[in-house]
Amino acid sequence: MLTSMSRLPLHTLPAFRAVARTANLRAAAEELFVTHSAVSQQIKLLEEQLGFELFDRRGRRVVLNAAGAALLRAVEPALDALDDGVRAAASASCTADTRLRITLLSSFAQRWLLPRMTRWRERHPHIGLELHTSQHLVDLPREGFHAALRQGLGQWRGLEAICLTDSPLIVIGSPEAARRLRGRGPAALADEPLLGHGPLWQRWFELNGVRARVNPVASFSDAGLMLQATEQSLGLGLAREILAADALREGRLQRLSPVSMRTEEADAYWLAFPPNLADWPPLMALREWLLDELAASQRELDAGSAALAAPAGTPPSVQGRP
Repeated sequence: MLTSMSRLPLHTLPAFRAVARTANLRAAAEELFVTHSAVSQQIKLLEEQLGFELFDRRGRRVVLNAAGAALLRAVEPALDALDDGVRAAASASCTADTRLRITLLSSFAQRWLLPRMTRWRERHPHIGLELHTSQHLVDLPREGFHAALRQGLGQWRGLEAICLTDSPLIVIGSPEAARRLRGRGPAALADEPLLGHGPLWQRWFELNGVRARVNPVASFSDAGLMLQATEQSLGLGLAREILAADALREGRLQRLSPVSMRTEEADAYWLAFPPNLADWPPLMALREWLLDELAASQRELDAGSAALAAPAGTPPSVQGRP
């Protein structure tokens, strides 16, 4: 039985950690970008060198036994520290190969981030961005991501989060709809085809003192699709202000009411990341750039909102929560 580090096959430890996390050899192989047989051989070699088994085989699952759990507790902090060291070394090298892997909502990527990518490249030419869009929460360390742009309350287990913007919901429509509704009050909107989530529209009308039966003509799992439908005059949208920023500036959409609405559930956009990356220069650069660009977008939105003449019968802007 091996009782010292002298013959411990260190190169097998990443495979051991991956199998321990996934409880599946094939999933571990995908995580490590190697073959299933390579992972199996590394686990076999480690167990042979140690002189005892680390996993219980249960069909396709491989579950840590007591010995395996003890070894994982000992080696995982060291492996995590090595991962941090590699990232720090890559950052310090300042090469053009430095890349940030980010997962984010498709709507935020398409409607806000992509139009500003040229400015990111001009400001940080040596830091590439690899974007992955998903509506599902991603385990950042396990799946190899450095950060996530998420919408919610800013509380995700094992991650730090910085609030980027707290964007309210606003009513928007095409220029054609804006001309048709000019000078009319909130009640007129209830007679229009509405797009989006019915309960949110119901709250908006209640804020405006309008009793209406809301039945949207279409709802969407992706806010970007709803904004596109609104631009094509399929109906009025109730959308996050920041997602509509460019379309409002370019005149493709118009704000139809000065009343904005915030919900309790998930107004804010956050930058979330593992705590050990908080001081990583590429991530710090992304954070600063996002805050600068979002502040610029908000200044444009505020100027447009101030210029909006409230239609007759519209109450002052409501910034409280329903």
